[in-house]
Order: sequence, then C-alpha cells, then structure tokens
Amino acid sequence: MSTVSRLRRYGLWLAGCAAIVLLYVWYTSPNAVPDAYKGTAADPSLFYSADRLSESATLNAIRNAIFFFSWPWQWAIYLFLLTGGWSRAWKERIEQSKLPAIVRLPFYVLLVYAASTLLYLPLKIASYTVSRSYGISTQTAGGWLEDRGLDFVIGYATLVAVYAVARWIMSRGGRWWLRLWLISVPFTLFMMYVQPVVIDPLYDKFEELSDPALESAILDLAAKADIPADRVYEVHMSGKTNAINAYVSGIGSSLRIVLWDTALAKLDRPEIMQIMAHEMGHYVKHHLEWSAVGAIGSSFALLWIGGGILRIVVRTKGREWGILRVSDLHALPLVLLLLSALNFVALPVSNAVSRQAEAAADRYALEMLGTADGAVTMHQKLAVAALSDVNPPLLVKWLRSTHPSDMARIVQAERYAAAHGENAP
Repeated sequence: MSTVSRLRRYGLWLAGCAAIVLLYVWYTSPNAVPDAYKGTAADPSLFYSADRLSESATLNAIRNAIFFFSWPWQWAIYLFLLTGGWSRAWKERIEQSKLPAIVRLPFYVLLVYAASTLLYLPLKIASYTVSRSYGISTQTAGGWLEDRGLDFVIGYATLVAVYAVARWIMSRGGRWWLRLWLISVPFTLFMMYVQPVVIDPLYDKFEELSDPALESAILDLAAKADIPADRVYEVHMSGKTNAINAYVSGIGSSLRIVLWDTALAKLDRPEIMQIMAHEMGHYVKHHLEWSAVGAIGSSFALLWIGGGILRIVVRTKGREWGILRVSDLHALPLVLLLLSALNFVALPVSNAVSRQAEAAADRYALEMLGTADGAVTMHQKLAVAALSDVNPPLLVKWLRSTHPSDMARIVQAERYAAAHGENAP
C-alpha cells in the first residue's frame, strides 16, 4: 500500500473517530444538575456567573473532544510509523551509517520520539490555545514552548534509558517481561522520590510559604497528623494558570507539602486549611505508598499482558513490518502503541481507585478539622477557577475523572455540616 493510500486510510479512520467524539460531546450536557440538587450549594448556577457557566459548558465540551480524539490520534501516529515503513527505514539507514554502535539506539529513539512529538503537537497546541482563550492558562506562548521543550528532553532521556534496558532484557528471551518488571520496581520508587525535589523544580519556582502565620498553622496541622514536615512550600503558578491546587508528594526525605500561590490569592484561611487537610489525608491514609504499590502492580499487569500481545503481533505482522524479534530496534513504535492502548483500557480502573482515595481524603479533612467551614466554598472556588464541569457525564467520569465531581464533594461537605449542626453556605 502506498504512503498516500495509508494517509487516506488513517485520515478516514480519524475522521470517523472525530465524528463519534463530536456526537458524544454534543449529546452530553456539562454541569447537568439533578433535581435533588437544584437550588443547593451544589448547583453551579448559584456560584458561577451566567457567562462563566456558559463558558464552562463550551470549554468542557472542547476539552472532552480533545481528550477522546487524542487517543486514536496517538495510535494513528505509531501505526503510520510502523506501516509506512518509516521506522524500518530509519533503522536500516542508521545501521548502514558509520555511527558508533553506542549512539545508534539513542539516535533511532530520537527520530521516533521527535516524529511522534511533532505529529501530536497540534493537539497540544489546541489544548493550550483553548485554555488560554478561556482564561484558565495565563502562560505566554514562549513559556509554554519552554515547558514543552523540557518535557521533550526529560521524556527522551527517560525513553532512551528504559528502551535500552528493555531491549537488552528482551533479547535474552524467556520470561523477559518478568525480569523487566523486577527492574522497574526500584526505578518506579526512584522516580517517585526524585519527582518533587529534582524534576518539579525544573518547571516551577518553589519557595518557603510567604505567609509565616499560615505556614505555622499548616505545620501545626501536619504535626497533628504526624507528618514529618518542617516547612511548607509555595510554588509560583500564577504565571501559568488561574487554577487552584495544593499537594503532598514524595516519599521519605523527599516529602513536600506544597501550596500554589493561586490558592493563597483566591482562598481564605478556612478554605486553605480544608485543602491542606485534604492533602495531608493522602499521607495519613498511606495513599502515597498505595500509589507506589498500584504503579508497581499495574506495571506487572501491563508487562505481562503487553508482552503476550507483543509476541503475537510480531509473530503475525512482524514480517510485514520487518520486525522479526520483539527486541528488534525498530519495534519501538509497536511497543509505544501497545503501551498507549493498554493505558487507555486501564483508565476506568485507575480513575476509580483515584476517586476513592480523593473522597477518603475529603472525609479525613472534615473529620480532622472537625468542621465543614470553608469546604463548600473551597470546592466552589476550585470549580470556578478551572471552569470545571461540576457533574461530568458517565463516560467522561470513567475515562477522565481522577477526583469525585465537584457536585459530589460539595454535597458531602454539606451533609457533614448538617450532621454537626453547622450552617454551610
């Protein structure tokens, strides 16, 4: 099949996917309010302005369309590199070149990673442009490109290291997926350790919290939760986004309590204490450790299932694509395709687990503080700042939502307030 024919086939496939996605987002209603919650604090019409509520509906339809379309777009990229002969041609030219053997794999990975990144870039640009036009992103185009460049460097370096080790293990046959998984365990833990202290500071500026009195109150809360922290970090995000966030990350000595400067600007003291108590709930309930266990367990399933599929595909389609062994250099697009597809299939499970953890942290915050003061308005402000869909449709919830809906979180806070004789707004 010629390159033009392949492009036409992929174009038709992507057009079909786009049509399905557009039909879905057209017939689902963002911010839908069940009758039981109309007129309550969970009703977005009471805390969104009419204009912002309309913008939220439009923006979330666009967000959902980009998200759902991004997966077949990504798969089409890898398939095109495979079936179009590009991957095999690059590998053959590298082998025919006078490049030292030690740089052949990094150079090949660079070609694949650069091509897939460039072909995927239009969706990233679309997402940034939409976010910027609706006032969510405040980042300049130059700053955004700088971050994407940093993404590329980190992603490329990681992929080279992982693929070099994986090929070496795969070339030795046997249960290579099991040996690869065993090696991935310390790597996963290492990345969780270095993320907050090495990688995150490359993107954003972290400083000691600018409000000493607030820091003291947060550290008192951390001491109450037996969290070994001696400072609270403030990260400067207002130059990138109007959204609000806080988090506790890291393991062992890399543990960090972090508050975005947008939260300091937009939330009052009770609201900040609610969001910080929520984040501390993740630590107390060992969600950080469980996330490590989940990452290790999911990588086991991914390598076991993916390894079996990879062998079948190489056996049935490998000769057509010039891939005779799973460890062949130019099998990389196939490996990336399978990883992407399996990660997509796993989204409903991983998101459901994440939503349960977030709901548990919400409950912990209310119980730790002994009050719902600030909880309802905090969730309302988080929703408005990000123009989020307070009650996303089911498929969006399954595949996109890592947190309970804003509506569910507001309702939970209201119920806690009512049960304890408080008057929640």
